[in-house]
Amino acid sequence: MFDILAITAPIYVAIVLGYGLTRWGVFQKSDMRGFGTFVIKVSLPAMLFNALSNTQVKEIFQPTYLAAYALASLVTLALALAWSMKFKGESFSLSSCYAMGMSCPNSGFVGYPVVFLSLGSIAGVVLALNMIVELFLIIPILMAWADAQEGKNSAVQVLWQTLKGMLKNTLLWGIVLGFLFSWFEIQLPQSLNRSVTLFAQASGALSLFVIGGSLVGLSVQGMGPRVFQIAFGKLILHPILMVAVLLWLLPISDPLLRAAAILSCAMPMFGIYPILTQKHGHEGLSAAALLVTTMASFFSLNGVLWLRKTQSI
Repeated sequence: MFDILAITAPIYVAIVLGYGLTRWGVFQKSDMRGFGTFVIKVSLPAMLFNALSNTQVKEIFQPTYLAAYALASLVTLALALAWSMKFKGESFSLSSCYAMGMSCPNSGFVGYPVVFLSLGSIAGVVLALNMIVELFLIIPILMAWADAQEGKNSAVQVLWQTLKGMLKNTLLWGIVLGFLFSWFEIQLPQSLNRSVTLFAQASGALSLFVIGGSLVGLSVQGMGPRVFQIAFGKLILHPILMVAVLLWLLPISDPLLRAAAILSCAMPMFGIYPILTQKHGHEGLSAAALLVTTMASFFSLNGVLWLRKTQSI
């Protein structure tokens, strides 16, 4: 068990450090936005490009992984929508909030460091594959669903605007350029490659620090039942469905990719969750769920790593 804690402890030390230094006023919470923007727009794209451009195409192209990850996420999404609308009678927008919290893991800020420390260099490829599913499938569906009650045209328009917005996403361009450089076996000049690597190396620690700092001031008061339902869906339901998909529908032969798929689904939800739900007034619930799920993920991630070690999942 101590060898597992040796993997996860540095991750949560970085998160706690970010929380503590922001809570004590060394940094302002507004500083986290700037750091987060740097990670999303510069550091993570550089890391994605670096990982993919230095990997053979046959190792990048993993259709079974993409299909399995997409299926597990879509089933989680569908169950969350059914639960919140049919059994709880929630609105389209609030049901979308539930589903987004349960099906969209923090693949970049938490997922990449965890997978890298536990599984090694495959983490960059895994992040790219996860991002493809999240950016082009899960998020557009949920953004459109949230607006569905405003009329069919509104939902279609939101879906289209979301997809168009992806073209401005530097994470996407990191993936595209990394794949093209790998496909055509293009090598950057050594000095430029070192510069890209320098920015890429900043992503892990800084992203975790930002997560910690962003948790300052969040509260779960008065939202306990809803928050814990979302946390259960994200940390328990999503990875269990991933295991079911791998066992009975889309088995992945590579043990590292198989472990990465389950780990990815056991992550807390992504950090921009409150921002995406703000339009419909659900940012309070989203922020509270983000706080609880991030804290509880210490146990879920350690549990998945323990099962991998003892049961060879």
